[in-house]
Amino acid sequence: MQNGNVIFIAGHARLPEGMAAHSMFHTLTVTAELDRQYGVILQCSCTLVTEHGRDFIHHLLQGYSLLNGVQDPVNAIEQNYFGKAKNAIIAALKDLYTQYEVVRKERTHGVKV
Repeated sequence: MQNGNVIFIAGHARLPEGMAAHSMFHTLTVTAELDRQYGVILQCSCTLVTEHGRDFIHHLLQGYSLLNGVQDPVNAIEQNYFGKAKNAIIAALKDLYTQYEVVRKERTHGVKV
């Protein structure tokens, strides 16, 4: 896809021991396609083992704007996701937001990203 208005960002966190995904990955990754101008999550994925879990996270986070910070998406996870990976998803989402802030700052300081 060639679209200069969309950026791709990833955030990472350690998975808790005892999860099926831990033996495969050791870390959880949350990725997102974001609208460059408004920071809106257009598509989102994560490395949960089940397709159902990945789809749930996608639908839960889609539409949030990171221009408004990360707390609303974090609250959505806290209030609606009750799997063992909850804390890892939140940590990866916060890491993704940190990466997004780096991209935004580079962009506002004239660095092309």
